[in-house]
Amino acid sequence: MHELINSLLNTLNVMGYPGIFALMAMESSIIPVPSEFVMPPAGYLAHQGQMNIWIAIIMGTLGSLVGAYANYFVSRWLGRPLVLKYGKYVWITGEKLAKVESFFLKHGEISTFIGRLLPVIRHLISIPAGIAGMNHLRFSLYTLAGAGMWCTILAWIGYFIGKEQALILKYSHQAVIGVIIFSTVLIAVYVWRQKKAK
Repeated sequence: MHELINSLLNTLNVMGYPGIFALMAMESSIIPVPSEFVMPPAGYLAHQGQMNIWIAIIMGTLGSLVGAYANYFVSRWLGRPLVLKYGKYVWITGEKLAKVESFFLKHGEISTFIGRLLPVIRHLISIPAGIAGMNHLRFSLYTLAGAGMWCTILAWIGYFIGKEQALILKYSHQAVIGVIIFSTVLIAVYVWRQKKAK
């Protein structure tokens, strides 16, 4: 872990802001680059005066959006035909796909925003959004909001903690728990408002 953190610090030192952008774009697609190993080192470099933390957060957020676009557009153009053709082999029927599409057309905004905050889901949430044909502008706005919030949290963890990998992992895990609690409360409020509206 120590070698990994130092390697990422060296990589970000050499590549700078484009490195943050590229790594977070990979993290946001299906390439497994944990954001917890990208944004905290960027925050640490900002603390050292080698980066501007707000530019690092912006580059991380935009990288996340580009990675999400990759999944979104591939799924939008190719996903539905592939699911209809091969979904039966993994128990995904046309009826189930229709339910997913209907759900995202009704609740795509909240799903996209919360999905960007949660581990594993953040890599995949763009796929059902693309298959369902979620409005592109809304997808972009809610992806930016969720990714921006997560990048900000991680960058400030690195800024205040430094490169102590054990503490970064500890507080990153605590941040995950925090956003899960926040997401749960947000979902509860959203469901309550939906029921009240009906």
